[in-house]
Amino acid sequence: MLDSLAKRVRRIKDRPYKEGNIVYWMSREHRTGDNWSLIYAVEVARSYRAKLCVAFCLPPEYIGASIRQYRFMVDGLRELPARLRELGIGFRLLEGYPEVELPSFLFEADAGLLVVDFDPLITNKRWKRRVAGAIDIAMHEVDAHNIVPCWLAAQRRIATYDTFRARIMPQLTTFLTPFPDLKGMESRWDLDAPEPDWEGALARCKVDRSVPLVNWLRPGESEGLKALALFCQKGLFSYKEKAMDPVVSAQSDLSPYLHFGQVSAQRVARDVIRTEAPAEEKDDFLDHLIVMRELADNFCLHTPEYDTIGAFPIWARRSLDEHRKDPREHLYTLGEFERGTTHDPLWNAAQTELVKTGKIRGSLRAYWASKILEWSKRPEDALVHALYLNDRYSLDGNDPNGYTGIAMVIGGLYGRPWRSKDVIGKLKKLSYTQERIMHDLHAYYERVKEL
Repeated sequence: MLDSLAKRVRRIKDRPYKEGNIVYWMSREHRTGDNWSLIYAVEVARSYRAKLCVAFCLPPEYIGASIRQYRFMVDGLRELPARLRELGIGFRLLEGYPEVELPSFLFEADAGLLVVDFDPLITNKRWKRRVAGAIDIAMHEVDAHNIVPCWLAAQRRIATYDTFRARIMPQLTTFLTPFPDLKGMESRWDLDAPEPDWEGALARCKVDRSVPLVNWLRPGESEGLKALALFCQKGLFSYKEKAMDPVVSAQSDLSPYLHFGQVSAQRVARDVIRTEAPAEEKDDFLDHLIVMRELADNFCLHTPEYDTIGAFPIWARRSLDEHRKDPREHLYTLGEFERGTTHDPLWNAAQTELVKTGKIRGSLRAYWASKILEWSKRPEDALVHALYLNDRYSLDGNDPNGYTGIAMVIGGLYGRPWRSKDVIGKLKKLSYTQERIMHDLHAYYERVKEL
């Protein structure tokens, strides 16, 4: 087994292999290619001459996610069963909560080992703990989401971006490697299984169906790789200059594919490095893809309160406390925020873009969060409002990057104190004037009107 692959694995439930089949519970990595979890499951199954099945468990609801995210996720999964079948690997769609459905399926499948994806979020860690407590077989966790396994990048929460960057960059020599070919199974999965009823399963979920679906990008592993190829051919060459401009489409648009694990960040990094784009463009993009993205997993893994103000640095909490009673020039309810009916046309346009497309482009994402803090009665309310809107409408909602990004703007995470101001204290102030100077806001308004 590859040395780098072995380092990506840790044993959640350390048991000797019990003779039987191998099951890979796919939860965060929704792809067959470039998937270290699947590669590991295949290697183990082949070494024991066992059969392998991939199981995906569709929960009826998930922390405020709407039909927008569920539809993108489910449609992206549709191509997996046929790809797995070609490799001699089974696939089973389970419906319900994992702690209920997984143990029953493992018994039915006569499983001797369960392979699971790494995920730092509380709900997913709770599911894994409960599954582990309900089974009596080995359970191994693989970090196929990060280039450097999260538990090896740092064993504690890192306080600054520069510190994390200094830790992770030297480890890329070990982990930013080519992917081995995914081998077919010698013992093919031959247990009877119903064809996945994707539409029925989605219809039985209890998610909010009032949020409109998006059609500006298509889900799935194949579509994600096409988006990556297009970005490497065109967008990357002007990324540093234009990515923060909300008027132009200079971002990679890979975030939803990375969030649902339909594309591997390691594949993205390797493809970007191989392009002929200027070094400064590649370096800027890779800093976001690797350092900032994997710092977010570090934050959530080592901060159980990552979705509360308890996760903010002490200086920021104290400063916000000192300004709790400051008069607010504008105060808005969650409903007013959601409808985009504030006094600020730029903020309203950004919220409209989020509602209609599932993302806010460029620098306006930070502006959007900053104003929610200024126009909320308490910082706790601002955080709740921002997370609710992000998780309900963003295609990449409920993601460590979202929790981290909002905490950076509303709570000073990884930042430094600035000169104290009313309401927001020592947090950095983002202003309409700054955005107007940097970008053609009239063009942005016209663009949003056309959505």
